[in-house]
Amino acid sequence: MGAYYLDWLNLFFRWFHVIAGVAWIGASFYFVWLDLSLRKPPQWKTDKGISGDLWAVHGGGFYEIAKYKLEPEQMPKTLHWFKWEAYTTWLTGMAMLSIVYYANATAYLIDPSKVAFGSSVGAISTSLLFLFGSYFIYEVIVRSHLGKNSLIFSSIIFILLIIACWGSYQLFSDRASFIHIGAILGTVMAGNVFFGIMPAQRALVDCVRRGEKPGKEVADLALQAKNRSLMNNYFTLPLIFIMISNHYPMMYAHAHGWLILVFVCIITAIVRHYFNQKHLDNHKPRYLVIPAVLTVLLIIWMRPEPIEPLPVATAAVAAETVTPDSVPPTTESAVASSVVSTDAISDEAVSNESVTADVVPVAASADDAMMNVVHTRCSTCHAAQPTQQGFAAPPAGIILQTPADIKMHKAKIITAVQTGYMPLANLTQLTDEERQQMVAYASGL
Repeated sequence: MGAYYLDWLNLFFRWFHVIAGVAWIGASFYFVWLDLSLRKPPQWKTDKGISGDLWAVHGGGFYEIAKYKLEPEQMPKTLHWFKWEAYTTWLTGMAMLSIVYYANATAYLIDPSKVAFGSSVGAISTSLLFLFGSYFIYEVIVRSHLGKNSLIFSSIIFILLIIACWGSYQLFSDRASFIHIGAILGTVMAGNVFFGIMPAQRALVDCVRRGEKPGKEVADLALQAKNRSLMNNYFTLPLIFIMISNHYPMMYAHAHGWLILVFVCIITAIVRHYFNQKHLDNHKPRYLVIPAVLTVLLIIWMRPEPIEPLPVATAAVAAETVTPDSVPPTTESAVASSVVSTDAISDEAVSNESVTADVVPVAASADDAMMNVVHTRCSTCHAAQPTQQGFAAPPAGIILQTPADIKMHKAKIITAVQTGYMPLANLTQLTDEERQQMVAYASGL
């Protein structure tokens, strides 16, 4: 019953996570577009301290948007802040990480072939240290003098991201590795809002309310907030990809999954750069052509090896090995061979109890042999009533208990087994030989 309630909690937090994430990323995209799309205002607006304005039409009405250089003439009574979208996204994301990967650590977080954690507590502690340790390193860099130079700062963060991608694959299961990189990006983005962007905005608002001119300290905070906001902007597309990546085992279950994640981050960041330039009226198609070419190359590189289907004989019987020059016995020879001399019996030293005919070994049918593997390695989860701890229902509603079940879901089975996605964290210790046999068997159905 515990797994049943965890599924409901997962559904609840996932729903709010999606809502908050859409709101946060949508607001981020909008304000980046808005800031880059502002144009020089008329002189009368400039005299009022407005640095740029924008006219838009939406929903049957016109909108006039203006941005002040620092502060307006007077503080408005109602001022909208954009922060809870970020905080809610991070909080619900951490809740899902706890429910899916920590509550079921042996199924989703731990891969014994990588690190044999002594217990779930050890794996969870390592996960938290990896996550918040990565954020601490980021925070130290962004607050240092390196954080004031956008190019140097971005280069260092990219190098650290590569290291984090590789490190996560050495510690956790493939699926958890992708999610941990997403958790790091999400934590950095939320931390940028909480520790950088919001303090700068509060300092500016406090100056305006006191009627003071913002000084150098506020200007420095504003510059740091701008760099943090830019980093958030380039993190959005990689983060969105990682949020949906658990549906695509061909990505994270690949033998070089960490490198694939690095390439995806590069591709999506270049795409984001294209739109940023486009908002500035700098149309540079190469920033779309380059990621398109990289994507095609990635697809070609990731393509799986061809599958050789295994002919399925539902009643195949293994016979004794027959030499090429052997011929079926004739009737006479068969009768003659039934006469056995006493000398031959003694020479062969057969039992003095009785003489029995040789028994021809009979192999189980291909169906039976494969179903033995399926029942041992797969049906503990993929059954009407799973026996594997942590599962209240078969994953994705897929039940594998008969050859007909395998035929029905063969496309999914081939992908999941061939990529190594299933069994999850190889809980049931499916061997490489069994994995190949299952893929070949399903391909022949």
